[in-house]
Amino acid sequence: MLQSNTSLTFVVRRRAPELIAPIAPTPRELKPLSDIDDQEGLRYHVPGIHFYHRDPKMGNRNPASVIREALAKVLVFYYPFAGRLKEGSARKLMVDCTGEGVLFIEAEAEVTLNEFGEPLHPTFPCLEELIYDVPGSGGIIDSPLLLIQVTHLLCGGFIVASRLNHTMSDAHGFRQFMTALGEMARGAQVPSILPVWQRELLFARDPPHVTFAHREYEEGTNNITTTGMDEMTEKSFFFGPTEVASIRRLVPQNLKSCSTFEVLAACLWRCRTIALKPNLEEEMRFMFPFDARAKFNPPLPIGYYGNCIVLTSAISTARDLAQKPLSHALELVTNAKSIVTEKYVKSTTDLMVIKGRPNFNHARSYCISNLTKFGFDETDFGWGKAAYGGPATGGLNIIPGVVSYCMRSKKHKGESGIMVPICLSSRAMDKFIEELNNMLILDNE
Repeated sequence: MLQSNTSLTFVVRRRAPELIAPIAPTPRELKPLSDIDDQEGLRYHVPGIHFYHRDPKMGNRNPASVIREALAKVLVFYYPFAGRLKEGSARKLMVDCTGEGVLFIEAEAEVTLNEFGEPLHPTFPCLEELIYDVPGSGGIIDSPLLLIQVTHLLCGGFIVASRLNHTMSDAHGFRQFMTALGEMARGAQVPSILPVWQRELLFARDPPHVTFAHREYEEGTNNITTTGMDEMTEKSFFFGPTEVASIRRLVPQNLKSCSTFEVLAACLWRCRTIALKPNLEEEMRFMFPFDARAKFNPPLPIGYYGNCIVLTSAISTARDLAQKPLSHALELVTNAKSIVTEKYVKSTTDLMVIKGRPNFNHARSYCISNLTKFGFDETDFGWGKAAYGGPATGGLNIIPGVVSYCMRSKKHKGESGIMVPICLSSRAMDKFIEELNNMLILDNE
């Protein structure tokens, strides 16, 4: 288990927030989002964060000034980000490309990068100071679609924090935008990958017709009925080669080809269910967002930066999860993953239209978003790769206890692996750690 330096406190001084508009004229038009983009479950702001060390080669260059100028340039290509969302009939979201700009804040903090601890991982201290919630900016409609705050540190390093309206992009799309922003900061005139809008590729069919069950969106109470969900705590767990091998020893021969994410997902779903102590006859649901870009024939265009994630789910009774071997949960996870095809994506888009863009049902649910392949830490503004790049929280800000991220990380002495922040009540967390250690055959660190 990784320990965060959550007791760290420091003072942040901010300049007045400003709107950064495209440096050149951009089209004034109304651009509808896709029927994957504008579902209820994506109508929130996603916080991200990048930490950078001081680089002597950059001399006295001000990273905030560099990124501010690059932002004005990259918005010429990604001009919808400078607009504002409107809602039409049947709750259809569209971008009014007004060119008003994205929010930008320059700040300085009386803290060094080393004080955040090693390795860097959520939850980060004083996060509300590093991503300042500008009054009136947090809405979905008629609000800035992106906020970026650059905070200078005492050591000469800096932090780039962001807050993205999720309806505009998924992790793949935002990684593409941040890469382009870094390229502009390093002197490029044009992004290496040009952005592609074409949200009509993920419009519902006419007429829409649902061809899969999509139990992740089934109607029912969204109250969290598992026990002890008050007084939440969040801890980050590291899975290096040793930990992954310990879990894989429980995997039968016919499932040995399963991915590391699938094995970890099954393990965490099982341990979490046991820790929550639900009624054993209750159905527990595991969901994960699946990037379906490659499932299309032909594939979606390179440069498409809209959401192309669909939810798929595995369902089991709590009794079977707790009492059957890990292979039970693992088979359910792999089967849920295998169901995603182009037809499944089209069925999801049609469901959104038919059912009024519903949220997913998070009662007795657990969702892990796999971010291990996106390389947010590779974003380079001229000071090299980030010491950490990725989510600013472990999911606590979305639906406490329901959503987690799975991300690349390093442990002591640079050991590479995967880190997963888990959010549970204190009592459930103790039981979760006990169950996980039983599976790992490792002493709790």
